[in-house]
Amino acid sequence: MSESSGFETQPGGWQRFIDLFSGVPIDPAIFRTRVRFVERNIGLYVRALLSPLLFWFLFSPNTFTTLTTPREEVLNSLRNYTLLMTAITVGYGFVLWGMKEIETKILQRVVYSMSVLDFAFLGAITLFCGGFDSILYWYFLGLIVRNAAVIPRPEIQVLVNLVGCAAYVLSGVLDLALTRMENTVLDSYGSGNLGNENTVDPTSDSFESLVLRELLLLLMTAVCLGLQILLDRQHQRDADAEEFTLKRNQLEAAGRLAAEIAHQLKTPLGIINNAAYTLQKTVREGKTVTQQISIIREEVARSDRIITELLGYARLAEGRVERLIIRDLVNQSLLTALPLGSGFQVKVHLDLQEPLPGFLGQREHYLEIFTNLLVNAREAMDGSGQIWISVRGTPDYAVLVTIRDSGPGITTESLGRIWEAYFTTKDRGTGLGLAIVKHNTELYGGRIWVESEVGNGSTFTLTLPARTVMRIR
Repeated sequence: MSESSGFETQPGGWQRFIDLFSGVPIDPAIFRTRVRFVERNIGLYVRALLSPLLFWFLFSPNTFTTLTTPREEVLNSLRNYTLLMTAITVGYGFVLWGMKEIETKILQRVVYSMSVLDFAFLGAITLFCGGFDSILYWYFLGLIVRNAAVIPRPEIQVLVNLVGCAAYVLSGVLDLALTRMENTVLDSYGSGNLGNENTVDPTSDSFESLVLRELLLLLMTAVCLGLQILLDRQHQRDADAEEFTLKRNQLEAAGRLAAEIAHQLKTPLGIINNAAYTLQKTVREGKTVTQQISIIREEVARSDRIITELLGYARLAEGRVERLIIRDLVNQSLLTALPLGSGFQVKVHLDLQEPLPGFLGQREHYLEIFTNLLVNAREAMDGSGQIWISVRGTPDYAVLVTIRDSGPGITTESLGRIWEAYFTTKDRGTGLGLAIVKHNTELYGGRIWVESEVGNGSTFTLTLPARTVMRIR
C-alpha cells in the first residue's frame, strides 16, 4: 500500500506508454465464452483425436527399435509424463464441462496452467520427433494462436508464449546433446581418426534454422497479441457505444420525469402558500388561527425546499454520458474534498490496484459519490486524521472501493438512519450527502454499506459494476 499526503491527478508518461499496449479489462462473460468455444467445443475434441495417435507413437514396440541408453531413459520419462498429462487432461475436461459452477478467477488459473503444460508436453514430444527440425514446430504456432484467443491478459499471454519458445529451444538443445552423446559412444568403438572423419557435427546446420524458427515464434506472439488487443478494444468500443446510448436514454427519461414531478408539485404549493399568507393577514387577531396558519406556511416552505433540492438530488438530465476512469475520479474527488493549501491535517493512504475497468455514466454522479464520502470522513475527524482508500477490481467485472477514516465512528442509533434524506448529526449539515451517495450508487446497479464502531472510525464499502443496466426508481 502506498502512503501519501498528496495524490497524482494525471498518469505519467510511462503509464500512458504502458496503457497503449495494455489490453482492456477482463470481462468474465467474454472470457467464459472464448473458453467454452475454443477449449471445450474444439480443444477437447482435438485432444481426444490426437491421444490414440500419441499413445501408438510412444508405446508401440515397433516405433523405437534401436535407442541408445540415454535416449531410452528419456523415453521412459516421457511415457510416464504422457500418462500424467492424460490424467490432467481428463480432469481439465471435467473442469470445462462444469465451468458454470467455477469462479472466473479459478477458471483463469486452470486455463493458464494448462497452456503452460501443453507447451512443456509438446516440447518433450518434439525431442523424439526431430528436435529443431521437427514437424511439431508448427503446433507451437498453433498453441500461440490458441493462447491469444483464451488468455485475455497481455502480460500472462506473453509470458506463457515465451515459455513455449523456451520449450522448443530446450527440446532442440536436448536433442543435440543426446546426439553428441551417441556420436561419442560410436566414436569410442571406432578406430583412430577414421571414426572422427565420419562423424558429422550435428550443430552445423541447426543454428540458422533455430534462429529463424524462434524469430517466427516471437513474431507470431507479437502479432497475435496485437490482434487480440485490437479486437478486444473494438469490442469494447462497440459495447461502450451500445451502453452509452442505453444510459443516455435512461438518464434523459428519468430527468424529464423528475423535472415534471417537481414542476407539477411546485405550482400547487405556491398557490397554497399565497392563500395561507392572505388568510393569515385576514385573521391576524385570532392568535390560535394565526399560529396554525404559520405552521402551514412553514411546512409548505419546507416542502418547497425539499422539492427544490430534489431537482439537484435527481439531476439526471444534466451532463452527458462519457467513459470514465476510476483513478481520475478518485483523484479529482480528493482535490475537491481536500484542496491543496486548505490546511486540513489529513493524511491519505491511496491504494489503486490496476488494472481497473472503466465506466460509462455521468461524471458528476460518480464524483458526488466519492466527494461526499471523503467530505464526510474529513468532517467526522474535524479536519485532522487519516483516510485509507482502496480501489481494486473484482472477478465479476466491477470495482470494489473502500474508504476508511480514523474518526470517532457512528453510534448504533444513527447507523440505521444515515442513508435517510435530511437526517444529520451535524449542526450545519443538510442530511443529503449520504442519501445522494446511496442514490447514485444504486442508480448504476451498485451497492454500498458501512461498518462502524464508536471510537474506531467508519468504513464505507461500495461495489460499482462496470457494465450494468441502470436502476431507475
